[in-house]
Amino acid sequence: MRALPASALAICGLIASACGGTGIGGAAAGQAAPANAAREAVQQAPAQKAAQAKPLAGKVVVIDPGHNGGNYRNPAAINRMVDVLTKRKACDTTGTSTNSGYSEAAFTWDVSKRLVKVLQARGATVKLTRKGNNGVGPCITERAAIGNKAGADAAISVHGDGSASANHGFHIIMPKKINGPVDKVVGASSKLGIAVRDAFAKGTGQPYSTYIGRNALDYRNDLGGLNLSTVPKIFIECGNMRNAAEAAKFQDPKFRQRVAVALANGLQHYLEA
Repeated sequence: MRALPASALAICGLIASACGGTGIGGAAAGQAAPANAAREAVQQAPAQKAAQAKPLAGKVVVIDPGHNGGNYRNPAAINRMVDVLTKRKACDTTGTSTNSGYSEAAFTWDVSKRLVKVLQARGATVKLTRKGNNGVGPCITERAAIGNKAGADAAISVHGDGSASANHGFHIIMPKKINGPVDKVVGASSKLGIAVRDAFAKGTGQPYSTYIGRNALDYRNDLGGLNLSTVPKIFIECGNMRNAAEAAKFQDPKFRQRVAVALANGLQHYLEA
């Protein structure tokens, strides 16, 4: 067979039918390709949408960073007594700190900001009970009201404890029934607490508290942030800031990021259940 000139081969490569072929580059294949592509696109669309869907879309989470960095400047305001239904307590406190002076308020604010970003990336609407770490308050009663007004699907108050230096580990605080507004969400709050406890232990490596609660779970009826809540809510004491080993962790930004992701995982597990 006589070889075709280069120019003819180029034409054949571009238009197979010009050389009488209907193979891979031929008219028959060319005609089928658009239809096949359209069918594949339709078949792939649901899977792509599912992959792109954000798991916490439509959920509202309220994060309460414990205390505030400016509380120490206004003792009259934070020492004002407020009604938490089972007793009267101070509006707020300054919180604790590590021995080197890293404050609980700074820790809770940093973790909470990180937690906001993680939850928002997963589709949640997130609200904070304070706007920064240089102010005063708000009172524990107001912190509960913010969650209630938002109609939160879950609320979490982030803290670091200040106990004897030998004590260590984290614990979750959940509400008890008090013949008050929290009663209807005590069960849901317990489920939230267990979900967060499990995710926190797995994600941070922190041990259960050696000094409070049982299996890192503690139930209380004296906290205004819980007693006044009408939405599922818990507190977490992420560890003991007076323990040297845990204080070092708290001051590490990488560890604080792990805390935020672990908390987000626990919240998500609860919200998807």
